[in-house]
Amino acid sequence: MTDLSSLQKEIQEKLTQVHDPKVLEELRVEYLGRKGKIADLFKNIATLPNEEKRQFGQALNQLKEFAEQAFSEKTASLENQGAKTDQSFDPTLPGVSTKLGKLHPITRTIREISDIFVRLGFEVVDGREIETEFYNFTALNIPLDHPSRDAFDTFYTEQGHLLRSQTSTVQIRMMQSRKPPLRIIAPGRVYRPDTMDASHSFMFHQIEGLMVDDRTTFSDLKGVLHVFLRTLFGDDVKMRFRPHFFPFTEPSVEVDVNWGKGWLELLGAGQVDPAVFKEVGYHPNKVQGFAFGLGVERIAMLKYGIKDIRLFYENDLRFLKQF
Repeated sequence: MTDLSSLQKEIQEKLTQVHDPKVLEELRVEYLGRKGKIADLFKNIATLPNEEKRQFGQALNQLKEFAEQAFSEKTASLENQGAKTDQSFDPTLPGVSTKLGKLHPITRTIREISDIFVRLGFEVVDGREIETEFYNFTALNIPLDHPSRDAFDTFYTEQGHLLRSQTSTVQIRMMQSRKPPLRIIAPGRVYRPDTMDASHSFMFHQIEGLMVDDRTTFSDLKGVLHVFLRTLFGDDVKMRFRPHFFPFTEPSVEVDVNWGKGWLELLGAGQVDPAVFKEVGYHPNKVQGFAFGLGVERIAMLKYGIKDIRLFYENDLRFLKQF
């Protein structure tokens, strides 16, 4: 009993000297923790004679209740002192709301376009941005003397690789690894050494599409693109298919959209050239398909009325907060 009385005085004296909440918590654990001094005393009850157990147990419970109340009162006292000293805090002021981020307009446009094609049965695939000449040019039926292979039109590395100039490279890799039927779109960044201005950038985003089976026709291509453009811009959109030339498709077209101020080229498309099928191991007489490609920035600029492509890359919050 004498030990319990001494322990109570010890707790009282130490609490009067505590002025820091962290020190108070350490002291509480020392006395009231699972391995604290009071817990150790409870373990000793079993070693006492039966006639002493009850009296000692009651006294020990009273000590525990005293300690718990003393620590609780000391905690409240320190909290009140902290509130009084912090004159900068005004509990009547409105709270500070958390600012939530938003998707970049390029990301939003890619997701919107991808969602349309997914509903048409296409699969979204990804690929590497550093490529070889085979995947970026040769497999796409682009000859050695083509201007795009010149160092002025493509970013080459010292190791002989290059930064892809179109996501068609993903189409080649997918055809090499899969057998038809195939229906994919490949969104991603591409790189071309263009001078930065209001409508050009050395880095931009493309979405290339490919559909291959044993009977895909040019009519299927027109139907898919009609559904895509009308879903994206509305049923009133006016479009036209204009003959063009691409090394990797034959016949080829450019697709234009009319915005009331004339026609604007939006994407290129065509039936996959048999030479491309040969490069990937497909039999050109047993399969046929179509491919198309579009620039994401151009569509985003049309949808949101943006006049300068450089705004997408400057990370200006005044611009990004509008979306």
